[in-house]
Amino acid sequence: MVDISLIMGSESDRAIANRAVSVIEKTRYTYEVMVISAHRNPDELDIYISNTDAKVFITIAGLSAALPGVVASKTKKPVIGVPVSAKLGGLDALLSIAQMPPGVPVGSVGIDNGANGAYLALRILDLIENP
Repeated sequence: MVDISLIMGSESDRAIANRAVSVIEKTRYTYEVMVISAHRNPDELDIYISNTDAKVFITIAGLSAALPGVVASKTKKPVIGVPVSAKLGGLDALLSIAQMPPGVPVGSVGIDNGANGAYLALRILDLIENP
């Protein structure tokens, strides 16, 4: 069983994921890191979301940053989006993550701030385990 699923849209997001991992590794929570693109691997993403027992998702994406919204549209579990500064200083990704339609909530942290994505996931897990 894994507590946190970290999903990157591409291997180029690894440095941001590593920031989150470094925070999570200091806790008792478990995690796994996956590279699954919402655009290039939609079927694989669907299968993964359906089968994982993760309690919280941290999704890391740049450019159109579709990954967080796609994940949130397929689960009722909390989804945290971490925008990546791939283009336009990351503002395009930040706005894509923050402007989800009604019923598809995604929590967003700052651009390239994988550590804060992890800290938010840990707070959510703490609330689940100690209401």
